[in-house]
Amino acid sequence: MIVYPLWHVGHQNEAGEDGSTVHVDESGVFCDELDGDDVKLLGVYSTPERVEERVRQARLLPGFRDEPDCFRFDAYELDEDEWTEGFVRVPPGE
Repeated sequence: MIVYPLWHVGHQNEAGEDGSTVHVDESGVFCDELDGDDVKLLGVYSTPERVEERVRQARLLPGFRDEPDCFRFDAYELDEDEWTEGFVRVPPGE
């Protein structure tokens, strides 16, 4: 079964070369949680059409309407591992 998690990124970053906020870049919706971006899960949906309907509704709400292009969703296979390797922690400033 394929599911579609829908996320919104509320931007606070200063990632632009001139210190401006970056909302979308060449790979899609930009996100830098270390720089203050706030990622919210709006829900997990069964079809892309249901995702699009939820986006239309959310764009009417405070906060979301201020960043109407900062929604992101992808298709995921239910019960499939996505992160299959470990990770390392990098202390701040390194």
